[in-house]
Amino acid sequence: MDFDDTPDEAAWRASVRGYITEHRDQLGDRRAGNGRDNVPAAKASQACLYEGGLVGVTWPVEFGGQGGTPMQQAIVDQEMARAAVPALLNLIGIGMCGPTVIAHGSEDQKQRYLTRLLRCDDIWCQLFSEPGSGSDLAALRTKAVRDEDGNWHITGQKVWTTGAHIADYGILLTRTNPDVAKHKGLTMFVVDMHAPGVTVRPLRQMNGGADFNEVFFDDVVIADGERLGDVDNGWRVALTTLMSERVSLGGGGTDIGLGVDSVIAHTAQRISALSADRQALARQDLGRAYVASLGIRYTGYRLLSAISRGEAPGPEASAGKLAGTVAARAMADLAVRLIGDEAVYAKTLDGEGTWQHMQAVLPGMAIAGGTDQILRNVLGERVLGLPTEPRSDKGAPVRPSTTGGQQ
Repeated sequence: MDFDDTPDEAAWRASVRGYITEHRDQLGDRRAGNGRDNVPAAKASQACLYEGGLVGVTWPVEFGGQGGTPMQQAIVDQEMARAAVPALLNLIGIGMCGPTVIAHGSEDQKQRYLTRLLRCDDIWCQLFSEPGSGSDLAALRTKAVRDEDGNWHITGQKVWTTGAHIADYGILLTRTNPDVAKHKGLTMFVVDMHAPGVTVRPLRQMNGGADFNEVFFDDVVIADGERLGDVDNGWRVALTTLMSERVSLGGGGTDIGLGVDSVIAHTAQRISALSADRQALARQDLGRAYVASLGIRYTGYRLLSAISRGEAPGPEASAGKLAGTVAARAMADLAVRLIGDEAVYAKTLDGEGTWQHMQAVLPGMAIAGGTDQILRNVLGERVLGLPTEPRSDKGAPVRPSTTGGQQ
C-alpha cells in the first residue's frame, strides 16, 4: 500500500489537526494523568471531540458516527497522539461495546444507546472474564435464568473489568444452557450497572491505580429486550466484541503506551549521562524498539487497508496487539533504566513519574484483549497452521457429570 496520504486523506488530516489546535484547552493533556481520575473533564473532552466529528468516525451516520473510513479513524488517532490529547474515556464502549450493539442489537437498543455512548453521556464496560474463565472465555459460569414473565435473572461474578466503577452500562456474557458444549450455551445482554444486585469492587494495581474491578451479580433482573443476539448464540456475538477489541488495541497503526517518539526524545535527554558502553546498549535497545514500532505500525496499516476494501479483519489484529505490547514494555523498561537512581524517587517524567507509571501499567496489557500466550496460539494455529492444543472439554457439556467430575 501507499503510506503517503491521498489528497482526501491530507485534507482530512489538516481539518483534524486544525480542530484539535483550536480546542486544545478543552481537550486536556494525556501526560497529566489518567482520564478516569477526573471523569467530568474526560467526558467533556470526548464530548468536544464528538462535536467536531472525531469520535466514532467509522460508525454509521444514523447512529451518531461519520460514516467514514478506517483510515480516517487512524488519522484521528495519530493526530490525537501527536498532540498528546487524552485517550477517549469511553474507548471500550466505542471500540468494543458499540460495534457489538450495532451488529446484534435491536433498533430500539441502537437508538437508545449509541449516540449517547459516542458523546460520552454514558460510559460502558465489557463484562467477560471470570475468576475461572479468562483466556478460556467460553468456560464462564455466570448464570442467566429466564422466568415466566420473560425476564432474565443473572447470578455470578466477573473480574478484571476495566472501568466498571465508572460505567453506566455494560455488555454481559452469560451461561444460559449448561447442558450443551460450552461455546453453544451462551447469551449476551446489555446490563445497567446501577441496577439492584450489581456490586462493583475496584482492584488496586501495582501502579497505585484501580482501573480494573470485580463485579458481582446477585439475582440481577434484565428484560429480554436487552438481549443481544439469539438465546444460546452468545459466542457468535462475543466474537464480534473480541475482534473489535483486538482491532482497537493492536490494529490501528498507532503505538501502545506513550509511543516510540516520546522514548526517542527521552533517550536524547538522558543518554549523555551514561558511560560509553551503556550508551551503546541504550542505542541498541532504542533501535530495536524503533524497528518493532515501525513493523507494528505498518502491519496496522495493512489491516486498515483490508478493512477499507470491505474485507474482514484478519490475524494482523492479533499480531499487532501482541507485538505492540511486547514493544511498549521494552520501551518503558529502557526509559526507566535511563532515569537511573532517580527512578526510585521521581514522581513523574523528569520529576513526574510517567515512565515508572507506564512500566507498571503495561504488564496488564499483556493480559487485556487476549493474553500474549493465547495470541501466540491464535497465530500459530490460524496463520502458521500448527496443530491445535489438546482440549479435553471440547464438545462436552458444561454441567458437571453425575459422578461429580467435569464432563
